This record gives sequence, C-alpha cells and structure tokens, in this order.
Amino acid sequence: MENELIYLDYCATTPVHPQALQDMLPFFNEHFGNASSIYHKWGRKAAEAIDDARNQVADAIHASTKEIIFTSGATEAINQALKGIWTHYHTLGKHIITCTTEHPAVLDTCKYLENQGATITYLPVDQQGNISLDDLENAIRADTILIALMLANNETGVIHPVKAVGELARKHRILFFCDATQAIGKIPVNVEELNIDLMAISAHKCYGPKGIGALYIRRRSTPIQVGSLLNGGKQENKLRAGTLNVPAIVGFGTAIHLTQQLLVEKAREIEKLRNDLEGQLLTIPESFVNGIQASRLPHVSNIGFKYVKSAELMGCLPRLALSSGSACATGSLDPSHVLLAMGMETNDAHSCIRISLGNPTTKQELIEASQLIRQAVEKLRSDSPIWQMHEAGLL
Repeated sequence: MENELIYLDYCATTPVHPQALQDMLPFFNEHFGNASSIYHKWGRKAAEAIDDARNQVADAIHASTKEIIFTSGATEAINQALKGIWTHYHTLGKHIITCTTEHPAVLDTCKYLENQGATITYLPVDQQGNISLDDLENAIRADTILIALMLANNETGVIHPVKAVGELARKHRILFFCDATQAIGKIPVNVEELNIDLMAISAHKCYGPKGIGALYIRRRSTPIQVGSLLNGGKQENKLRAGTLNVPAIVGFGTAIHLTQQLLVEKAREIEKLRNDLEGQLLTIPESFVNGIQASRLPHVSNIGFKYVKSAELMGCLPRLALSSGSACATGSLDPSHVLLAMGMETNDAHSCIRISLGNPTTKQELIEASQLIRQAVEKLRSDSPIWQMHEAGLL
C-alpha cells in the first residue's frame, strides 16, 4: 500500500512471533512465580516453563539442555565467554585469536582483555570478507587458549568456514568460541557438526523478545570453565546469578522452535528475494554489493552507491527502515570497521547501506523499495557536484 512503511532492518531486530507473544503472556500475571521458588505451584510452573524453553533452545542448535545458560542477550553471553575463558585459563596461555570484522561486543571485550594482559591476534579478511585458514593456523601459538570467530557477519552476511575453524581448534587443543547471533534462525546451526565449544545467541534476532539470549558451553569430561559475570545467586547452575526472566525465556523457546520448522524453505525464499533485489539495484550506475562472491546469509545485502553518502540516502527514504551497519554503532560518524577491513576506501564505505530481509518480507515490498532507492540515488546525484565531475570524467 502506498505510503506504508517497509521494514528492511531484520539484522537489527525482528518482530516477536505472535505465537511466542501468546505463550509469554500468562507468565506476566497468571503464572507469575519465581522459577527458583520450587516449593509451591507458582514457582514450579515457572520452572517447568524454563525447562521446556531450555529444551527448545538446545534442540535448535543440537546441544543438550545442560549446555544452555540463559543470559540477557548475546552481548552478555560474549562477555561471559571471553572474560570467563581468560580468567580461568590465562595461566595456561595469554594469546587469543579473533578477526578484524567481528561485532563490537567481541572487539571491545578483546580490548578489555588486552588491558588485562592478553595478547590478541586480529586476523585480516580479503575484499570479500573471508578469512584465510592458513592465516589462522599460522597465528596459532603454544600459548593460544582461544579462537573467537563469528559464524556470519552482521553487516555483510559473510559466513566464516566455522566447521574448519573448529577442526583446527581441536587439532591444536584450543577452545573455540563462536558468535552465532546473526545466523540463528536464518541457517541451520549444529554445534556438534561445527565443532563449537562456546556460542552466543540472542532471541530478538529470531523472532523472540529483546533482553534474552543464551550461552552454549560444551560439556566435556573436563568441563569448560567460564564462571559467572554476576554475583548474588546460584541460578543457571551457578553460572548466571539473578531471577530468571520467565516470560522472555518462554518467548525465546517458542520463537527459536518455530524458526527451525521452516528454516531451509524460508531461507530459499528469502535468498531469492534478496538476489532479485540486488539484481535490480545493481542496474544503478556505480553500485556494488559487498561480499557478493562469498558465502553469505540468505537475508543480508550490503550495497553501496558511489558518490552518495548513506546517511543522506537513508534520510531521503522515510518509508524504508534501513541501516548503514551494526545497530550497535548507531549515531557513529565513522565508516564501518567491517568495510574498511575488507580494503574499502573511506568514501566508498560511507556510501553503503545494509538491507536485511525477514520472514514477513514480500516481493511487492522489495519492488517498491528498489524503486524508492533508485529515485533517491538519482536525486542525490543530480544535486552532487562530485557526481557531475565523475560523469565528466574528472574523477
């Protein structure tokens, strides 16, 4: 419908699935008990709901329920994993390997650990956003205790060769942490097949509520030690103190369960929509898609239009919900660290927008979005002396 808003920022967050919301509601008032109060029926009802949700999350990633710790989201899970591994294993080694294109939650935590005495190797990426497995293996040292690499990039959708990374980690007896926040609910994630030791996920990226996530910690004969970020209680097997957010956990369980049922079919549909959209937008002169030759998540397109600033472009598109990168970097005037790491010039990095599709996205919405973007690019360029210089061959 004309003038209706079109949401294309599903990497930032997704709407809560109606069934997830419906399942959450009774736990706000009817079944309002504290899940730790197991000596009365209100508490037991809440505890049973937590158990059911934990099963749903574990099943979605092919883990056991004992390996799932509920957190406030992926950022907390990342902090608990990285800081916990450092705290418990730094006497064995002080070296950690990560990548230049990681999410700020990983990069900022690594900076914190550097101040604590850790040595961090930041792997480079090529122009498509891919790491080199040779670079990774060459970076491994005798004192390396952890590899921290995301499953898929939140700005470009580029997927890392996580299974091979996990195999390298096991070969060298190093722990492997993976941030799977953007991948969960979009592509199959199997922690056993991918050789992952610790993994962070978040509900609001897969049609669950905000403020809830999980940390997967593989159970071995010798359990992986991460400890708790919070003091004050013995919840979550003493790994996450604080009263459990029962409604959000219930919603998380329902949402992640529902996304798994049509995961492969939906991924095919969305990828076709994404590819058709890119085909239309790439007919705009001097346009390009970042990571287009790499393996990518099916719903993400990071596309640039030379000599157009993304902030100005999005300002001309009030009907479209888009972004210029990570939602965590909102308001930053700096170019994307991901695109710079891929070797892009600053001006080109400033010209890129991220379009991310979701299950509700329709073909008609994308036809309209493509037309609106084309019109906005043409308008901005018509008023741009730099574009006129380019057309005249002076740039």
